[in-house]
Amino acid sequence: MSPAPESIRRAVIDVGTNSVKLLVAEVTADSIVPLLETSEQTRLGRGFYATHLLQPEAMKLTASVVAQFARQARELGACEIRPFATSAARDALNADHLVSAIRAGSGLELSIISGETEAEWAFCGASSTPALDGKLFLLLDVGGGSTEFILGQGGHSRFSRSFALGTVRTLETLTHSDPPTPAELARHRDWAGRFLRENVRPHLEPAMAREQVESGDPVLLAATGGTVSILAALELGLTTFDRERMESVVLTDQRVSGWVETLWSLPLVQRRQLPGLPPSRADVMLAGSVIFESVMRQFGFKELRVSTRGLRFAALRKLWSPGADQAVL
Repeated sequence: MSPAPESIRRAVIDVGTNSVKLLVAEVTADSIVPLLETSEQTRLGRGFYATHLLQPEAMKLTASVVAQFARQARELGACEIRPFATSAARDALNADHLVSAIRAGSGLELSIISGETEAEWAFCGASSTPALDGKLFLLLDVGGGSTEFILGQGGHSRFSRSFALGTVRTLETLTHSDPPTPAELARHRDWAGRFLRENVRPHLEPAMAREQVESGDPVLLAATGGTVSILAALELGLTTFDRERMESVVLTDQRVSGWVETLWSLPLVQRRQLPGLPPSRADVMLAGSVIFESVMRQFGFKELRVSTRGLRFAALRKLWSPGADQAVL
C-alpha cells in the first residue's frame, strides 16, 4: 500500500468589498478537503465609490473579523494562514490603512491581488467542479466591486478580464425605493445591459467565437461566488450550505429572470425572510440577480451552472506558490 499523500492544514481569508470569507482546508498535492467555510458581511465598500477612500468604521470591522477568523483557523489547527483582498482594497487610495489595521489586529500581512489574478484564481478553483471538468465554459465571479469574466477549458483560461461591475458598486451608484418600483428595475436592467455592450462584449464576444471554432464545443455559462450560491439556495429552498446539491443546480434564463422579478417585487423585510437568502445579503441580491440576467440576455445563454469552488480554493495553493509575489499588487 502506497503512503498517504503529505497534507498541510491551511486557511485563507478573503477580504472582499461586501464580506470577509474564511476557508480552512486540508491540502495535499492533488486534493483540497474543506474543514470550515464561513463568511461575515463587513461591507468594506460602503460609502467608498464617491471618494475611493475606505471608511474608518468599515476598516475597523473588517480587521476585527479577520482577527476572529484567524483565531478560528488556529483553533482548527491551521499552521499557515493568509488574508488577501480584492476589488475595494485594490482601488482604494488609502489601502495602506486597511493593511495596517489587519496587521495590528491579527498579526497577519494582507496581500492585495490584481483583477487579473483574481480572475485567474477564480477560474482555477471553479475548474475543479465535477460538472465543469473538461468543458469549455465562461465563468462569472460576481463580487461586491467587480465581476471577473474568464473563458477556458481543462483548467486553462483563454480569456480573463476583470470589470468594474459589482453588487455593492451598483447599489451605491443606482439607488432604489423600498420596495423597488418597476421603473427602477427597468433602469437597472438598462444600465447593466449598456455596461455589458460597451465594456464587455467587444472583448469577450470575439474570444468566445474563437474558442468555439477551435474546440468545436459550445460555451457553457457557469458562476462562482455568493450571488450565484444564493440563487441556487433560493431555487432549492436551502437554509444550510450543501455543496453537492447546489452544484447540481442548472438555472435556466427563465428561472433567473423569475428570481429577478420576485426579488425586485418585495420590500427588504420580506426578502430577508426568503429561505436560502441570508438577511444580510437581501439588499445586494437585487443588483447581483440583474447582472446574471443581463449576461444571459446579452450573450444568449439559456442555462447557468453553479460552482461553490472558486477564488479561495485556488488561493490555498497560489498564495504559497513560488510565483505568489507576482500576483500581489
